[in-house]
Amino acid sequence: MADIIFLLEKMDVSEAVREHANAVYLQIARAESEVHGTAIESIHFHEVGSMDAVADVVGVCLLMEMVGAQKIVCSPVHVGSGYVRCAHGVLPVPAPATAKILTGIPTYGGKIEGELCTPTGAALLKHFAQAFGDRPLMAVEKIGYGMGKKDFPRANCVRVFLGDMEESQEEIVRLECNLDDMTGEEIGFAMEQLFQEGARDVFTQPIGMKKSRPGIMLTVICMPEDADRLARCMLLHTTTLGVRRSSCERYVMDRSFEKRDTVFGPVQVKHASGMGVEKEKIEYEDLARIAREQGMDLTTLRKKLMQ
Repeated sequence: MADIIFLLEKMDVSEAVREHANAVYLQIARAESEVHGTAIESIHFHEVGSMDAVADVVGVCLLMEMVGAQKIVCSPVHVGSGYVRCAHGVLPVPAPATAKILTGIPTYGGKIEGELCTPTGAALLKHFAQAFGDRPLMAVEKIGYGMGKKDFPRANCVRVFLGDMEESQEEIVRLECNLDDMTGEEIGFAMEQLFQEGARDVFTQPIGMKKSRPGIMLTVICMPEDADRLARCMLLHTTTLGVRRSSCERYVMDRSFEKRDTVFGPVQVKHASGMGVEKEKIEYEDLARIAREQGMDLTTLRKKLMQ
């Protein structure tokens, strides 16, 4: 890993490309370390450490920066079947490191024999794709093809569609439970753990329960792939004996971030757009930091920075 980091530091690419490439290789290193039961620092890259693999990773990271897509959706990953010969010998498909990286991602095999997804490809998909599933409704502007050299019963290619989504919808899961025997501190601790586990939002509402007991309804908003993990977290950190689950769709705006220079120093600005609406606001952490430094209230500071 140290050799890879050294190579990336010497490349004439942007810092963002370098950070993405480092993150991709770190995913591979973590998977290899778990498979081999050794420390990341001791991992020796074989195929994924060759110069053409480094070029693959950096090339994809550079291309993603050039394309500038706001959201990336990938189809379920076809891993192939059979066996593959590599530096560690003959291994089943998918190779152990590939299988480890693809944990949590929808995959499938089939009758096509061969390795259709490598550790490098798996790490790139996991790093860049925000969702996996069917191709969303979109107005396509450009189509790209990448052709492989091996011949299979089906076309050996990767196809990419670039376009605009008129309105963005996503499926979310709502998890709920009613509580009447926990302190405020205990509920606050549970909320912190839920956020750390990847909840999109966590909130409480006062409710009346049976026998006129006052209670609290704890609600968690999350992505479908995180629901089971967060339900277990709710069972672990609260006194409830059950968690209700419901699925729904929500409209979401596309988001992007920009670093903007101001009289008080650089701040991070979040832009949101969708369905004919555009918004922007300065990140709270930057506002709070400057307000403390300047002895100002947030409302006055926000007006000054947005002028």
